[in-house]
Amino acid sequence: MTAYLNALGLLCALGSGKQAVAERLYAGDASGLRRQDGWVPERSLPVGAITSALPELPGVSTSQATRNNRLLLAAALEIDTDIQQAIARYGRARVGVILGTSTSGIHEATQGVSGYLQDGEFPATYHYGQQELAAPAAFLADWLQLSGPAYVISTACTSSARALLSARRLLDSGICDAVLCGGVDSLCQLTLNGFGSLEALASERCNPFSRNRAGINIGEAAVLFLMTKERLCQTAVPIALLGAAANSDAHHISAPDPQGRGAQQVMRAALTDAGLAAEQINYLNLHGTATSHNDAMESLAVDAVFPAGVPCSSTKPLTGHTLGAAGALEAAFCWLSLSAENREQRLPPHLWDAEADPHLPALKLTTAQSRLTGDTPRRMMSNSFAFGGSNVSLVLGNLAENTP
Repeated sequence: MTAYLNALGLLCALGSGKQAVAERLYAGDASGLRRQDGWVPERSLPVGAITSALPELPGVSTSQATRNNRLLLAAALEIDTDIQQAIARYGRARVGVILGTSTSGIHEATQGVSGYLQDGEFPATYHYGQQELAAPAAFLADWLQLSGPAYVISTACTSSARALLSARRLLDSGICDAVLCGGVDSLCQLTLNGFGSLEALASERCNPFSRNRAGINIGEAAVLFLMTKERLCQTAVPIALLGAAANSDAHHISAPDPQGRGAQQVMRAALTDAGLAAEQINYLNLHGTATSHNDAMESLAVDAVFPAGVPCSSTKPLTGHTLGAAGALEAAFCWLSLSAENREQRLPPHLWDAEADPHLPALKLTTAQSRLTGDTPRRMMSNSFAFGGSNVSLVLGNLAENTP
Protein backbone atom coordinates (compact mmCIF):
# COMPACT_ATOMS: atom_id res chain seq x y z
CA MET A 1 0.00 0.00 0.00
CA THR A 2 1.25 3.48 -0.87
CA ALA A 3 2.18 5.61 2.14
CA TYR A 4 1.76 9.25 1.12
CA LEU A 5 4.01 11.87 2.70
CA ASN A 6 1.54 14.72 2.36
CA ALA A 7 3.15 17.44 4.43
CA LEU A 8 6.52 18.23 5.97
CA GLY A 9 7.54 20.51 8.80
CA LEU A 10 11.21 20.86 9.71
CA LEU A 11 13.92 22.95 11.27
CA CYS A 12 17.64 22.36 11.68
CA ALA A 13 20.90 24.29 11.49
CA LEU A 14 20.05 25.16 7.87
CA GLY A 15 17.02 27.15 8.97
CA SER A 16 13.39 26.95 10.02
CA GLY A 17 10.78 25.85 7.50
CA LYS A 18 10.96 24.10 4.14
CA GLN A 19 11.82 27.13 2.02
CA ALA A 20 14.71 28.37 4.16
CA VAL A 21 16.13 24.87 4.57
CA ALA A 22 15.91 24.12 0.83
CA GLU A 23 17.64 27.35 -0.19
CA ARG A 24 20.62 26.74 2.06
CA LEU A 25 20.70 23.01 1.42
CA TYR A 26 21.18 23.35 -2.33
CA ALA A 27 23.60 26.24 -1.88
CA GLY A 28 25.79 24.03 0.33
CA ASP A 29 25.57 26.70 3.03
CA ALA A 30 27.33 25.36 6.12
CA SER A 31 27.14 28.65 8.03
CA GLY A 32 24.68 27.09 10.49
CA LEU A 33 27.50 24.93 11.82
CA ARG A 34 29.04 27.31 14.33
CA ARG A 35 31.83 26.92 16.85
CA GLN A 36 30.62 27.03 20.47
CA ASP A 37 32.15 26.62 23.91
CA GLY A 38 30.62 24.93 26.92
CA TRP A 39 29.47 21.60 25.51
CA VAL A 40 32.67 19.67 26.22
CA PRO A 41 35.18 20.85 28.85
CA GLU A 42 38.18 22.74 27.47
CA ARG A 43 37.05 22.34 23.85
CA SER A 44 35.44 24.67 21.34
CA LEU A 45 33.48 22.64 18.79
CA PRO A 46 31.35 23.24 15.68
CA VAL A 47 27.72 22.36 16.44
CA GLY A 48 24.57 22.52 14.33
CA ALA A 49 22.44 24.58 16.71
CA ILE A 50 19.04 25.99 15.78
CA THR A 51 19.12 29.74 16.31
CA SER A 52 15.64 30.72 15.13
CA ALA A 53 13.00 31.76 17.66
CA LEU A 54 11.00 28.83 19.02
CA PRO A 55 7.32 28.85 20.02
CA GLU A 56 6.37 28.86 23.66
CA LEU A 57 4.83 25.66 24.93
CA PRO A 58 1.10 26.13 25.49
CA GLY A 59 0.36 25.66 29.18
CA VAL A 60 2.25 22.41 29.61
CA SER A 61 3.30 20.77 32.85
CA THR A 62 6.89 20.93 34.08
CA SER A 63 7.40 17.37 32.81
CA GLN A 64 6.82 18.57 29.23
CA ALA A 65 8.74 21.84 29.43
CA THR A 66 11.79 21.02 27.30
CA ARG A 67 13.63 22.51 24.36
CA ASN A 68 13.09 19.21 22.57
CA ASN A 69 9.32 19.72 22.72
CA ARG A 70 9.66 23.33 21.57
CA LEU A 71 11.57 22.15 18.51
CA LEU A 72 8.87 19.56 17.85
CA LEU A 73 6.11 22.14 18.27
CA ALA A 74 7.79 24.42 15.72
CA ALA A 75 7.81 21.59 13.16
CA ALA A 76 4.18 20.76 13.91
CA LEU A 77 3.03 24.37 13.58
CA GLU A 78 4.47 24.53 10.07
CA ILE A 79 1.98 21.86 8.96
CA ASP A 80 -0.81 22.60 11.44
CA THR A 81 -3.38 23.21 8.69
CA ASP A 82 -2.65 19.80 7.17
CA ILE A 83 -2.80 18.14 10.58
CA GLN A 84 -6.17 19.71 11.41
CA GLN A 85 -7.57 18.61 8.06
CA ALA A 86 -6.45 15.04 8.74
CA ILE A 87 -8.02 15.11 12.21
CA ALA A 88 -11.29 16.44 10.77
CA ARG A 89 -11.28 13.75 8.07
CA TYR A 90 -10.33 10.71 10.13
CA GLY A 91 -11.04 11.55 13.76
CA ARG A 92 -8.61 11.87 16.66
CA ALA A 93 -8.63 8.14 17.40
CA ARG A 94 -7.43 7.30 13.89
CA VAL A 95 -4.36 9.57 13.90
CA GLY A 96 -1.18 8.18 15.42
CA VAL A 97 2.17 9.64 16.47
CA ILE A 98 5.49 7.82 16.03
CA LEU A 99 8.70 9.73 16.63
CA GLY A 100 12.39 8.95 16.94
CA THR A 101 14.64 10.55 19.54
CA SER A 102 17.78 9.80 21.47
CA THR A 103 17.93 12.78 23.82
CA SER A 104 14.34 13.68 24.67
CA GLY A 105 14.66 16.27 27.48
CA ILE A 106 18.00 15.10 28.84
CA HIS A 107 19.39 18.65 28.56
CA GLU A 108 16.91 19.94 31.14
CA ALA A 109 17.38 16.83 33.27
CA THR A 110 21.14 17.36 33.29
CA GLN A 111 20.66 20.97 34.40
CA GLY A 112 18.36 19.74 37.17
CA VAL A 113 20.87 17.20 38.43
CA SER A 114 23.63 19.83 38.30
CA GLY A 115 21.43 22.10 40.42
CA TYR A 116 20.91 19.31 42.93
CA LEU A 117 24.63 18.60 43.19
CA GLN A 118 25.36 22.30 43.71
CA ASP A 119 22.46 23.33 45.97
CA GLY A 120 21.32 20.08 47.55
CA GLU A 121 17.88 20.28 45.95
CA PHE A 122 16.36 20.13 42.50
CA PRO A 123 15.32 23.43 40.89
CA ALA A 124 11.61 24.11 40.43
CA THR A 125 12.02 23.71 36.66
CA TYR A 126 13.13 20.07 36.99
CA HIS A 127 10.91 17.00 36.56
CA TYR A 128 12.15 13.47 35.96
CA GLY A 129 9.56 13.06 33.18
CA GLN A 130 11.47 15.53 31.03
CA GLN A 131 14.05 12.86 30.20
CA GLU A 132 11.64 10.02 29.43
CA LEU A 133 12.09 8.83 25.87
CA ALA A 134 8.33 8.71 25.28
CA ALA A 135 7.94 12.39 26.20
CA PRO A 136 7.92 13.91 22.66
CA ALA A 137 5.15 11.64 21.38
CA ALA A 138 3.12 12.12 24.56
CA PHE A 139 3.48 15.91 24.27
CA LEU A 140 2.39 16.01 20.62
CA ALA A 141 -0.57 13.68 21.21
CA ASP A 142 -1.65 15.75 24.23
CA TRP A 143 -1.33 19.04 22.36
CA LEU A 144 -3.42 17.74 19.45
CA GLN A 145 -5.76 15.72 21.71
CA LEU A 146 -5.10 12.57 19.72
CA SER A 147 -6.10 9.16 21.08
CA GLY A 148 -4.46 6.96 18.44
CA PRO A 149 -1.21 5.08 19.11
CA ALA A 150 1.57 7.42 20.26
CA TYR A 151 5.08 6.21 21.00
CA VAL A 152 8.79 6.85 20.51
CA ILE A 153 11.45 4.68 18.92
CA SER A 154 14.99 5.07 20.23
CA THR A 155 17.55 3.08 18.26
CA ALA A 156 20.24 5.76 18.25
CA CYS A 157 20.86 7.21 14.78
CA THR A 158 18.23 5.08 13.02
CA SER A 159 15.43 6.15 15.38
CA SER A 160 13.44 8.48 13.15
CA ALA A 161 14.02 6.44 9.99
CA ARG A 162 12.47 3.52 11.86
CA ALA A 163 9.61 5.82 12.88
CA LEU A 164 8.67 6.24 9.21
CA LEU A 165 8.83 2.49 8.63
CA SER A 166 6.68 1.85 11.71
CA ALA A 167 4.19 4.54 10.67
CA ARG A 168 3.67 2.74 7.38
CA ARG A 169 3.00 -0.47 9.32
CA LEU A 170 0.26 1.26 11.32
CA LEU A 171 -1.36 2.28 8.04
CA ASP A 172 -0.90 -1.17 6.48
CA SER A 173 -2.46 -2.86 9.50
CA GLY A 174 -5.52 -0.61 9.44
CA ILE A 175 -4.85 0.70 12.95
CA CYS A 176 -4.48 4.29 11.73
CA ASP A 177 -5.56 6.33 8.73
CA ALA A 178 -2.89 8.99 9.32
CA VAL A 179 0.35 9.09 11.30
CA LEU A 180 2.49 12.02 12.35
CA CYS A 181 5.98 10.61 12.07
CA GLY A 182 9.53 11.88 12.16
CA GLY A 183 12.05 12.74 14.82
CA VAL A 184 13.43 15.35 17.16
CA ASP A 185 16.72 15.68 19.04
CA SER A 186 18.25 18.66 20.81
CA LEU A 187 21.84 19.43 21.70
CA CYS A 188 22.95 18.37 25.16
CA GLN A 189 26.21 18.02 27.05
CA LEU A 190 25.64 14.33 27.79
CA THR A 191 25.59 13.46 24.09
CA LEU A 192 28.58 15.54 23.11
CA ASN A 193 30.67 14.31 26.00
CA GLY A 194 29.69 10.74 25.18
CA PHE A 195 30.96 11.08 21.63
CA GLY A 196 33.98 12.92 23.00
CA SER A 197 34.82 9.93 25.18
CA LEU A 198 34.75 7.80 22.03
CA GLU A 199 37.21 10.26 20.43
CA ALA A 200 34.67 10.69 17.62
CA LEU A 201 34.22 14.49 17.65
CA ALA A 202 35.85 16.56 14.92
CA SER A 203 37.40 19.87 15.94
CA GLU A 204 36.53 21.35 12.52
CA ARG A 205 33.62 20.92 10.11
CA CYS A 206 33.21 17.22 9.36
CA ASN A 207 34.69 15.93 6.11
CA PRO A 208 32.82 12.80 4.95
CA PHE A 209 34.64 10.27 2.75
CA SER A 210 37.83 12.31 2.69
CA ARG A 211 41.21 10.80 3.43
CA ASN A 212 41.40 13.60 6.06
CA ARG A 213 38.11 12.83 7.81
CA ALA A 214 38.44 13.19 11.56
CA GLY A 215 35.02 12.58 13.11
CA ILE A 216 31.55 13.97 13.50
CA ASN A 217 29.84 17.24 14.38
CA ILE A 218 26.63 17.12 16.44
CA GLY A 219 23.48 19.05 15.57
CA GLU A 220 19.81 19.30 16.48
CA ALA A 221 16.64 19.10 14.41
CA ALA A 222 12.92 18.45 14.38
CA VAL A 223 11.14 16.82 11.44
CA LEU A 224 7.48 15.91 11.11
CA PHE A 225 5.72 14.20 8.20
CA LEU A 226 1.99 13.61 7.79
CA MET A 227 1.74 10.09 6.38
CA THR A 228 -1.61 8.75 5.13
CA LYS A 229 -3.09 5.87 3.17
CA GLU A 230 -4.67 8.23 0.67
CA ARG A 231 -3.43 11.30 -1.10
CA LEU A 232 -4.59 14.44 0.67
CA CYS A 233 -2.76 17.19 -1.22
CA GLN A 234 -4.27 17.73 -4.66
CA THR A 235 -2.14 20.66 -5.81
CA ALA A 236 1.36 19.14 -5.95
CA VAL A 237 2.96 16.01 -7.33
CA PRO A 238 2.50 13.46 -4.52
CA ILE A 239 5.52 12.05 -2.70
CA ALA A 240 5.39 8.65 -1.02
CA LEU A 241 7.44 6.21 1.00
CA LEU A 242 7.84 3.50 -1.64
CA GLY A 243 10.03 1.09 0.26
CA ALA A 244 11.72 0.60 3.62
CA ALA A 245 13.77 -2.01 5.40
CA ALA A 246 15.53 -2.41 8.73
CA ASN A 247 17.91 -4.95 10.19
CA SER A 248 20.51 -5.33 12.91
CA ASP A 249 23.82 -7.02 12.22
CA ALA A 250 24.78 -6.71 15.92
CA HIS A 251 28.45 -6.54 14.96
CA HIS A 252 29.60 -4.29 17.81
CA ILE A 253 28.12 -1.94 20.39
CA SER A 254 29.48 1.16 18.61
CA ALA A 255 31.48 0.10 15.52
CA PRO A 256 29.91 -0.98 12.19
CA ASP A 257 30.66 -4.22 10.40
CA PRO A 258 33.82 -3.29 8.43
CA GLN A 259 32.48 -4.90 5.23
CA GLY A 260 29.06 -3.31 5.57
CA ARG A 261 27.19 -6.59 5.23
CA GLY A 262 24.16 -5.35 7.17
CA ALA A 263 24.17 -2.11 5.21
CA GLN A 264 24.21 -3.97 1.91
CA GLN A 265 21.39 -6.24 3.01
CA VAL A 266 19.17 -3.40 4.19
CA MET A 267 19.63 -1.38 0.98
CA ARG A 268 18.78 -4.41 -1.15
CA ALA A 269 15.77 -5.19 1.04
CA ALA A 270 14.47 -1.61 0.71
CA LEU A 271 14.85 -1.80 -3.08
CA THR A 272 12.96 -5.11 -3.12
CA ASP A 273 10.22 -3.63 -0.93
CA ALA A 274 9.89 -0.73 -3.37
CA GLY A 275 9.94 -3.05 -6.40
CA LEU A 276 12.92 -1.22 -7.85
CA ALA A 277 16.35 -2.05 -9.24
CA ALA A 278 19.43 -0.18 -8.05
CA GLU A 279 19.76 1.66 -11.36
CA GLN A 280 16.31 3.21 -10.84
CA ILE A 281 17.52 5.25 -7.85
CA ASN A 282 18.26 8.84 -8.86
CA TYR A 283 19.98 9.93 -5.66
CA LEU A 284 21.24 8.41 -2.40
CA ASN A 285 21.57 10.35 0.84
CA LEU A 286 24.50 8.74 2.62
CA HIS A 287 24.69 8.29 6.37
CA GLY A 288 28.19 9.76 5.96
CA THR A 289 29.24 10.65 9.50
CA ALA A 290 32.89 11.35 8.55
CA THR A 291 34.22 8.84 11.04
CA SER A 292 36.89 6.50 9.77
CA HIS A 293 34.86 3.31 10.27
CA ASN A 294 31.44 4.50 9.05
CA ASP A 295 32.65 6.01 5.80
CA ALA A 296 34.82 3.00 4.98
CA MET A 297 31.94 0.59 5.62
CA GLU A 298 29.34 2.65 3.78
CA SER A 299 31.46 3.24 0.69
CA LEU A 300 32.06 -0.52 0.38
CA ALA A 301 28.34 -1.23 0.82
CA VAL A 302 27.22 1.42 -1.68
CA ASP A 303 29.77 0.24 -4.24
CA ALA A 304 28.44 -3.32 -3.87
CA VAL A 305 24.76 -2.38 -4.22
CA PHE A 306 25.27 0.31 -6.88
CA PRO A 307 28.17 -1.01 -9.02
CA ALA A 308 27.29 1.42 -11.83
CA GLY A 309 27.35 4.32 -9.37
CA VAL A 310 24.60 6.58 -8.05
CA PRO A 311 24.64 10.34 -7.35
CA CYS A 312 25.07 10.61 -3.60
CA SER A 313 26.06 12.94 -0.79
CA SER A 314 26.30 13.26 2.96
CA THR A 315 24.48 16.33 4.26
CA LYS A 316 25.98 16.18 7.76
CA PRO A 317 28.55 18.95 7.06
CA LEU A 318 25.53 21.25 6.64
CA THR A 319 23.51 20.22 9.70
CA GLY A 320 25.74 18.22 11.99
CA HIS A 321 24.71 14.72 12.94
CA THR A 322 21.26 15.15 14.47
CA LEU A 323 21.29 11.64 15.97
CA GLY A 324 17.74 10.40 16.60
CA ALA A 325 16.35 12.99 14.16
CA ALA A 326 18.90 12.30 11.41
CA GLY A 327 16.99 9.58 9.55
CA ALA A 328 13.86 11.72 9.18
CA LEU A 329 15.88 14.87 8.43
CA GLU A 330 17.74 13.23 5.57
CA ALA A 331 14.52 11.69 4.26
CA ALA A 332 13.16 15.24 4.36
CA PHE A 333 16.02 16.38 2.12
CA CYS A 334 14.95 13.70 -0.36
CA TRP A 335 11.34 14.94 -0.04
CA LEU A 336 12.45 18.49 -0.82
CA SER A 337 14.42 17.29 -3.85
CA LEU A 338 11.41 15.35 -5.15
CA SER A 339 8.92 18.16 -4.60
CA ALA A 340 7.47 20.30 -7.36
CA GLU A 341 9.10 23.35 -5.73
CA ASN A 342 12.53 22.02 -6.75
CA ARG A 343 12.10 23.46 -10.23
CA GLU A 344 15.81 23.51 -11.00
CA GLN A 345 16.06 19.78 -10.19
CA ARG A 346 18.91 20.41 -7.76
CA LEU A 347 20.49 17.78 -5.52
CA PRO A 348 22.04 18.25 -2.07
CA PRO A 349 25.75 18.85 -2.66
CA HIS A 350 28.50 16.89 -0.93
CA LEU A 351 30.63 19.36 1.02
CA TRP A 352 34.22 18.16 1.56
CA ASP A 353 37.84 18.88 0.70
CA ALA A 354 37.68 16.63 -2.40
CA GLU A 355 40.67 14.59 -1.22
CA ALA A 356 39.42 11.06 -1.76
CA ASP A 357 40.57 8.17 0.39
CA PRO A 358 42.55 5.93 -1.99
CA HIS A 359 41.70 2.89 0.13
CA LEU A 360 37.95 3.23 -0.50
CA PRO A 361 35.81 2.75 -3.61
CA ALA A 362 35.17 6.05 -5.35
CA LEU A 363 31.59 7.24 -4.97
CA LYS A 364 29.69 9.48 -7.38
CA LEU A 365 29.54 12.43 -5.00
CA THR A 366 27.35 15.40 -5.94
CA THR A 367 28.45 19.00 -6.33
CA ALA A 368 26.57 22.32 -6.31
CA GLN A 369 26.08 21.86 -10.06
CA SER A 370 24.53 18.39 -9.81
CA ARG A 371 21.01 18.04 -11.17
CA LEU A 372 18.43 15.30 -11.44
CA THR A 373 18.45 13.69 -14.86
CA GLY A 374 15.92 11.61 -16.78
CA ASP A 375 12.16 11.69 -16.76
CA THR A 376 9.80 11.39 -13.82
CA PRO A 377 8.90 9.50 -11.73
CA ARG A 378 12.04 9.84 -9.63
CA ARG A 379 13.26 7.68 -6.76
CA MET A 380 15.63 8.44 -3.90
CA MET A 381 17.15 6.39 -1.07
CA SER A 382 18.27 7.52 2.36
CA ASN A 383 20.57 5.46 4.60
CA SER A 384 20.77 5.47 8.39
CA PHE A 385 23.20 3.37 10.44
CA ALA A 386 23.48 3.27 14.21
CA PHE A 387 25.21 1.83 17.24
CA GLY A 388 24.57 -1.84 17.84
CA GLY A 389 24.50 -2.60 14.11
CA SER A 390 21.06 -1.03 13.54
CA ASN A 391 20.52 -0.27 9.84
CA VAL A 392 17.61 1.36 7.98
CA SER A 393 17.14 2.32 4.33
CA LEU A 394 14.17 4.31 3.04
CA VAL A 395 13.07 4.78 -0.58
CA LEU A 396 11.02 7.87 -1.44
CA GLY A 397 9.54 8.75 -4.81
CA ASN A 398 7.25 11.19 -6.56
CA LEU A 399 4.22 9.69 -8.25
CA ALA A 400 2.21 10.55 -11.32
CA GLU A 401 0.03 13.64 -10.91
CA ASN A 402 -3.12 11.59 -11.52
CA THR A 403 -2.33 9.13 -8.74
CA PRO A 404 -5.53 8.64 -6.71
